[in-house]
Parts: sequence; structure tokens; C-alpha cells
Amino acid sequence: MVRAKIVLVAGWLAVLFCAGSVPAAEAASGVPDSPTQTAYLAEQLRKDPIYISDQLPREAPRSTAPEFAREARRLGVPAYVLVLPSSSFGAEPSAVLAGVHDRLGRKGLYVALGDTGISAVQPYGVSLTGAEDASRATLYELAYDATPREVFRHFVDVVTSGHAHQRAEQARAASEDDPDGPPSVHTDRTDRENQSFVTGIAVTGIPLTALLITVYALQRRRVRRAAATTSGPGPGPGEADRPSAAGAATARSGKNAGGAKKKGNGGAKKGNGGRKGAGGPGPFPRERLLPLLAAAVLLGGLIAFTASQVFDDTSSGDGSRPTAADMRARIDRVADGLRRDPLYTDPESPPALDAAERAHLRRQLRTLNVPAVIAAVPSSTDDESGGDRELLAKALHTRLRRDLLIVLADPGSGSIDLVNYGTRVDDMYLIDRPRDLSYPRSSDPALGRRLDQLLTYVSKSPKAEAGHLPFEPPAAPDPVEEQALPGLFTGDFEPGLVIGTFLAGLLFGLVAAVCAVVRRISRRRRTAGARSPAPTEPSTAWLRRAARQELDALTAALEPVAALPEDARRRAWECLDAAALLIDGDSDGRIDADATPAALACAVVLARAGRAAIGDPDAARFVCHRNPLHGVAHKRVQVPPEGRGRARARARSMPVCEGCRVTPGPVLRLRPSGSARRGAHVPYATLPGPLAALGDGTEIDQLTRDVREYFGVH
Repeated sequence: MVRAKIVLVAGWLAVLFCAGSVPAAEAASGVPDSPTQTAYLAEQLRKDPIYISDQLPREAPRSTAPEFAREARRLGVPAYVLVLPSSSFGAEPSAVLAGVHDRLGRKGLYVALGDTGISAVQPYGVSLTGAEDASRATLYELAYDATPREVFRHFVDVVTSGHAHQRAEQARAASEDDPDGPPSVHTDRTDRENQSFVTGIAVTGIPLTALLITVYALQRRRVRRAAATTSGPGPGPGEADRPSAAGAATARSGKNAGGAKKKGNGGAKKGNGGRKGAGGPGPFPRERLLPLLAAAVLLGGLIAFTASQVFDDTSSGDGSRPTAADMRARIDRVADGLRRDPLYTDPESPPALDAAERAHLRRQLRTLNVPAVIAAVPSSTDDESGGDRELLAKALHTRLRRDLLIVLADPGSGSIDLVNYGTRVDDMYLIDRPRDLSYPRSSDPALGRRLDQLLTYVSKSPKAEAGHLPFEPPAAPDPVEEQALPGLFTGDFEPGLVIGTFLAGLLFGLVAAVCAVVRRISRRRRTAGARSPAPTEPSTAWLRRAARQELDALTAALEPVAALPEDARRRAWECLDAAALLIDGDSDGRIDADATPAALACAVVLARAGRAAIGDPDAARFVCHRNPLHGVAHKRVQVPPEGRGRARARARSMPVCEGCRVTPGPVLRLRPSGSARRGAHVPYATLPGPLAALGDGTEIDQLTRDVREYFGVH
């Protein structure tokens, strides 16, 4: 029993001796061990209540510490701010703050800021209402691209607003409704390309659209004025029999050129053809177009100037620029540590190596037959090298100024990089090292064990005849140029100009098409409302009024329209010419006093057929054979001819309107003479003149030819 107790005591003494041998060995070697993370950070806050890591010069330069201090004074309580990479706080940022407070022993608000926002907020010994709510509100209200300085400023704004809790609740509810989160704080290069593209579209699209629509509107007004001028003033006292001016012009051009109605030679054809282009206002005047072009150019310049004032961002950051001292601070710190100790561990990061592992690695480094150092420091895109480990190794070699085998170990990711600067080691042997000595897997040992394996692997490396220097790595991006945005009128601005021109043409086409449709519908409604009913036995007065109204309507409908098909335009003009020949033989722009009812009725039929041809040329081929005043005929019926014998067996197909197809209406009956005040009406087909041909189902085109032949116009 006594012997067992002696053995147990001896075992405990051996354990205590082994545990104390590591610090004793380190003390004997003259190399003090690295301080713990919380002790190091507490010591930095003891010097200055604002501590910014030197590992984030691109995101949070150390030279911006006075701005953090200025914001911290607005809190009204002592504040201790740590700005570190988010990986430095580990899984429990609040535990880091608690450890720092225990080491520092000062009352105040402790704030942990990472490169992704506020990591933790903890008051110690002070009362600051809303600190936790302000932290949550800042998390929900700011986008991911906010810098630590902007995050801290926003946090202070929320705390001092007195509404931290309400803002936190509102921001949380808004984040649930909008999964995309708040809008970006800064304009990045993609945003600038979009701004340039939109600006290019606006610079050409808006002025060009305004120019085209303005010219179109002015041209339409010129067309209306030309039509009104050609038509002359409306009928006044004593002028109730005046036809449309276009019809009068047709009559004059047809009859005066060759005495068509009285003399009947072929000279009217020339006049008739020349009248087709008359009545239009011609192309838009150049002297009026130039001021519009100048106004469009001025509008484009104004839009470009406005865009330059709205999209005035020149940088994608918060405006802070790292100094040269900010960019070299971490390199100087690590290089200074490696001069004193071949193993350097980052004091700002959670410890990746324990004391025993550090002592063992130092012994291995001293026993290697080549000079080597280990720097266990993290890397990120916000450090001075932009996350490039080869650049970090090159910078350390430049500071240390001697041939070295540099081992870079990332305590966060566990990756290991090995760079040979001038030592006589076979580089291919180093390159061909096992994969688990570079990039860890979940099943691989911890970082300390893998560094031990790497140094053992290096100790067995074959010797090289001469030292080797690695290839020169490319320089890291300049932090100022990296955040600088391209000019607004570069990049996608030119494609935007092209797209803007295309969209302007497309929009103008849509506007013109809509206006044409609205104008046509309005014209049809107006025409339908103005059209008189078709009586069976119209009076001469009714026929004169109807002739005047129908010719005026046809003249207005024949305004120059680019979209009007040639067949429709031809048929409408021929109807207008024939109508004018029938009722304006004196070419004075007035309905002839001796115009017969048959001539007046024929003019009404031709004018209505001309307007129908504008909408659909094929629809104006025939009119109702029973009463031509009914309008165009869309159907045909079999009509047995009068008489007996063999003729009765051969029925004729005759055009009829829709009403007469269902129930045949009475035949149109007219007075034989316009001067007769009294007298019986007779069927129109029995009267002399071209109108009678419609009783046999003659086409409108044939009717217009019959009219010209009747008056000797060819």
C-alpha cells in the first residue's frame, strides 16, 4: 500500500515537471511566448480606446481611428472599439469582449466591429439604453457593402436617436417582407455600368422621341390647315350649294383643261392626274426643323448634365484612403516578430497553436539544415496584399533581407503555403509535397501537427546546387484605383446611345399608330353621325345637302396619309373626281344650279364609295342595286329578271346591302328633272345618265369610267 502511494506521488511529480519544462525551456532560450489574444487586445485598448487592426487597410485604414473616436464621443459614455477581421472574433465575439474587459478592467461600452458589421456590443459598468437594439437595427438597416466606419456611425445615430427599439423592430419586419435586404450603400462597377447604359438611353431616346413627336404633331397641323384652306370657309348665306374644294379643283382641272363637260376632249386627263398630289402641305420646312433640332440637342445636353449630378459617385468606398503607413503596418509587425522569433503567431487571431506546439516547432526550426521561418497569420482580400500569399511572402523576404524558406499558415482556414527564397532546397521536392500539407480536409490533423509534418518533410529535402528565387508575383491592386469608379460617359454609355435611338423610333411608331387608329375611329364616328338616312324618294334639296356633306367628308378623309395603300388612294380619288364632274360643271367650287337629281344622287354614291375605299378598297367595289344610297354592298342575291319565257330561267346575281339581303327594300325613285317642283318619282334606273348602270350591278370602278366617258374626259 505504501509502495503504491509512493508510485502515485512520483507520477504526479513527473507530470508537473513535464508541464513546467516547456515554459522553462522557452525562458532558457530567451524567446518569450506570445501573449494571448485578449491580453494583446486589452493592452492595445489601454493605449488607445479605438483599436483598428492592421489587417484591413483597404476596408478600414488605421489612419481613420480619429473619425471612430469622434463618433464614439457622441455616445456620452466611455467606449472601447475593436475593429478586427470577423474571423478574429471566432464563434463567440461576446466572449472576446468579456475577456478583454477582464484584462483591461475599465468601465464602458465595448464594441466589436468586423469587416461584415457589428459582431458584438456589451456595456460594462455603464448604462446606455438601446445599445443592443441599435446593434440589431444597424444589422437590418445597412447593406452588406457598408464599411466598418459607416456601420459604427449608423450605430451611434440609432443609439442617440432615442428610438432604437422601434427602429430595430421595424427593420426586422422590413427584412422579413423584403428578402433582398436594404439597398446597397455604395455604387460598385456593375452599378456604374448600369448608370452609364441608362444615361445613354436617356440622352438620345428622350430628345429624339420629343423631336419626332413634335415634328409629327406640327405636320399633322399643317395637313389640317392645308385641308381647311383648300376647302375654304364653311357654307354661309347663299353658299349652301358649295361642294368640297378638292372636288371643285377636280372639276376645274378636268373640265377647264379640255372643256370636259361641254367640249369633251382628252385634255382633262392631264388635269385630273395632276390633281392627285394637290392638297398636301409638302415636306416639313427646313427652316422650322433646324430650331427643333437645336432644342433636341440642348435637351440631350441638359439630360447628360443632370445625370452627371445625380450619378456623382466617384468611389465605391466610404471615401477613406489608406496611407503608405497603413499599407505596410502588418508587414512591419510580422517582419519584426520574425526577426526575434522564427515562429510568429498572429496575436489578433484566436490561438491556433498551444504552448507545447509552439515550443516543439521552434525546436524543429532550429534543427533544420536550411533557414526557415513560420508566420501563422490570416489573409483576406482587405489586407495589403489583397489576399495574395505570394505577395505577402515577397514583402516579408524584402523586409528580412536574407535567404529564407518562408512558411505561411492561415490560422483560420488551416492552409499552408511554402515559398523558397534563395535556400539550397530542391524546389520540385517542395512542390510535390503531399496535399494534406497544403490544403486541409476535415479529417486532417490540426494545424500544429501538420506544420510538424511539413518541417519533417522539409528536413528530408534533397540539396540543390544553387538557391532559387520564385517568379515575381503581380503587384496588388492599388486601393485607391480599386475603389475608383469609371466615368459616367464611358463603358456602356455608347451602347445606351444606340438603344436609345432604337427605342425612340419604336416609341414614335407606336404613338403614330395609336394616333392614326384614334383618328380613323373618330372620323368613322363623325362620318356615321353626320351621314343622313337614305330615303326612298329624296327631294332635290336633300340630295344637294347630302352631296355637299359627303364631298366635304371625302375631301377631309383624303389628307395625305403615308400608310394609305395605293389601291385605296386611287379608288377614292377617282370617286372624288367623278363626283365633281357630275355636279360642278362650271368649275366654280359650287354645286351647279341645274344639277339633276340623278347627278346629285350619283355624286353622293361616289363620295360614300370613296370613303369606304379608304378603309377597305375591296369593300367599295359594289353598292346596293336597289337603292345605291344605302351604301356599299357586302352580299349578293339571285334576282330573277323581268320578262317571260327562257329569260325567266336565268337569274342574275345582284349586289345588295345587308338590310336588303334580309328584307328587300324599295327601289330608289328620283324626279326626272331637278327644276320640276312637281312630278312623279320614277325608278332611278330609268333615268338617263351614269347612275342607271348601278341598277344592273355595275362596279364603282366602271361607274367612274362611265362618268368620265359621259363627260368626255379620258
